[in-house]
Amino acid sequence: MNRRAGEKDLAWNEVVLTGPETLKLSSPAFADGDPIPFEHAGRRIGGQNISPALAWSELPADAAQLLLFIEDVDAPTAKPFVHCVALINPHLAGDGLPAGALSRDTLGPGVTLLRSQLGSGYRGPEPIKGHGPHRYVFQLFALGTPLPGTVDGMSLTRIPPRRIPRLATTGSLLSRARLTGTYER
Repeated sequence: MNRRAGEKDLAWNEVVLTGPETLKLSSPAFADGDPIPFEHAGRRIGGQNISPALAWSELPADAAQLLLFIEDVDAPTAKPFVHCVALINPHLAGDGLPAGALSRDTLGPGVTLLRSQLGSGYRGPEPIKGHGPHRYVFQLFALGTPLPGTVDGMSLTRIPPRRIPRLATTGSLLSRARLTGTYER
């Protein structure tokens, strides 16, 4: 019951994704470190599984693509549980995503969903009851060079989530930001 994945294996800590933290990431649904509202929790525990709206600022002008990872660092697993991975075209998405934009049914403009731990698309918090608070880390990376569309003949949408950060070209990270929300039941 006390096992927790920890932060060491977050996408945030991949060498090719380290760099300046000049990008700003926020959500109108919760402030950094605050609880994520129930409507954004997973359906298994009664939530609506609606991805929270996200806003970013100070995006580098030459950003070709945004990479978004949402991971639970308190999951009782060896590595953080990947709740969502998405590529975002900053020219189509503008300065953020509306609520629900990370769902396969209500995909936001410029969003491409990649494979996460269980399928693709946003999967809201569903921590084990009584396990204590879980931290959900929303990590946004501004890339100067987009990720390749295919790897070894396989579509990027089918690549396992742990391999995605390693596909970034060394030196292509322009800026990054993170936002942490909590959830407990």
